Amino acid sequence: MSHPLLPGVLDLVQRAGEAILPFWRQGVDVIEKADASPVTAADLAAHGILAEGLLALEPSIPVLSEEDADIALSERAGWSRWWLVDPLDGTKEFIADSEEFTVNVALIEQGEVVFGVVGIPATGVIYHGGRAFGAWCVAPGEQPRAISVRETPADGLTVVASRRHGSVDQEQLLAALVAHFGGIERVSVGSSLKFCQLAEGSADFYPRLAPTSQWDTAAAQGVLEGAGGAVLTLWGEPLRYEARETLLNPFFLALPADAEWRALLVEEAKRLTPIR
Repeated sequence: MSHPLLPGVLDLVQRAGEAILPFWRQGVDVIEKADASPVTAADLAAHGILAEGLLALEPSIPVLSEEDADIALSERAGWSRWWLVDPLDGTKEFIADSEEFTVNVALIEQGEVVFGVVGIPATGVIYHGGRAFGAWCVAPGEQPRAISVRETPADGLTVVASRRHGSVDQEQLLAALVAHFGGIERVSVGSSLKFCQLAEGSADFYPRLAPTSQWDTAAAQGVLEGAGGAVLTLWGEPLRYEARETLLNPFFLALPADAEWRALLVEEAKRLTPIR
């Protein structure tokens, strides 16, 4: 089972990735946006392909992209369905010549992710998935491979986290997991690939107790949900994408939906942190 718009989105994500690659490891000029985050010509090239292509694919669905996010709440509040796009997630990794940058497109309907597509330009690998469609990994020249979250290993959790964004609250939460499991392995990964590591069963938990924007998470959340995972606020509620004044997400926890330690984790998060 698949969504009728998915093939077109897969093609656009591949094309956007191909447009990014000529800029990679070429010492691109960096512009600082108003929020101090970097943007490059590669971000803008990918944005152009995705924004134009998505509107051509289905003109009735508006596009909200990181590179064109200045859309009034009064307009966004009238949307029931829209595309949420990050043309180049992991710009800092891209600038640092790492492979850990991604192209991200999600279809949102009534605040929920219908499906998401995450492309890795440096390798050509594309992940896609949604709660109603399962989750898949497609490597160049290979058939799509179904992926799923794993059962918690007997020897403890693998926690994947940002190498650039941590917090005191996050360290306290991880300490609680260490006390419960007797130890955890920590892996640092950039961009939306953290969700994909959970989705393909190479990690177990991704806590984010630091700011993210809606376009940073939506596509990879779709992949993770299709693989049997969940993305929860610190109060145990699914992370949603209703129109609101801020485009920042609340802090969240990504994990297998049926993890036996889910309730423990949410209770610990409630105890350690205020509402975010």
